[in-house]
Amino acid sequence: MRASSRTLNGMPPSGGDCRSPYQLLGQRMLDISGDRGVLKHVIREGAGELVPPDASVLVKYSGYLEHMDKPFDSNCFRKTPRLMKLGEDITLWGMELGLLTMRRGELARFLFKPPYAYGTLGCPPLIPPNTTVLFEIELLDFLDSAESDKFCALSAEQQDRFPLQTVLKVAATEREFGNYLFRQNRFYDAKVRYKRALLLLHRRAAPPEEQHLVEAAKLLILLNLSFTYLKLDRPTMALRYGEQALIVDQKNAKALFRCGQACLLMTDYQKARDFLVRAQREQPFNHDINNELRKLASICLPASDST
Repeated sequence: MRASSRTLNGMPPSGGDCRSPYQLLGQRMLDISGDRGVLKHVIREGAGELVPPDASVLVKYSGYLEHMDKPFDSNCFRKTPRLMKLGEDITLWGMELGLLTMRRGELARFLFKPPYAYGTLGCPPLIPPNTTVLFEIELLDFLDSAESDKFCALSAEQQDRFPLQTVLKVAATEREFGNYLFRQNRFYDAKVRYKRALLLLHRRAAPPEEQHLVEAAKLLILLNLSFTYLKLDRPTMALRYGEQALIVDQKNAKALFRCGQACLLMTDYQKARDFLVRAQREQPFNHDINNELRKLASICLPASDST
């Protein structure tokens, strides 16, 4: 991601210019702090809205000291970076200011002067006092949780005063948080987020012409809950939420598959087969469904009954 050492940390330029590589680099960068304390250069443009002040961000970053090619700090080795909330989890003021200028998918290089980085003391033994640092940051995604956090802190009576679109947006944000936690294998925390979203939708009455919007939102959450409970090794609950999803959409292949998986774990083999065969009718060439049916057949059914 970083420019070569010849570009940033190479030999002093000809012509007697004694400025450091970071000073030279900074001349070509945009001042985003107003005092040249935070400078920015966009390497790859992003798309969509800017990061809002109370968002939680998913970023890859690497921090460099001048004249050093290896980063002193980086999270790029992690398979899934940690979600960080602005104002809470990010310790560098410069990084927070920089992120507020970014869009999803953007890759940018920043220079942070000491007041926006590690200050007059530095961070011994890695960061000397009064050090300017370079960070390369890629904004993978962000979740705007401010509206969701404020809404969920209200009473049910207060929430009922908001339009349905607000409820749907908050529920979608909670589901997205759950999805992130699920990808981190934090299944219990994901379950909490999904249930909070589902409660909002269950509690809210919608006019007939908008009820399909609520049902569509519920379906996604119910499917997520069913899968999460499978991961938590609680097949009874997985089956319950899978069956609730089937009330919304009786031919939903994913719901049928989750119910089949749950029944298989519960050793209710006939019921498992019924669900899985129904799922196969909806998606005949689904690899996962067919594999689960083969697994079931190998456990307890004669070869003539296999699918």
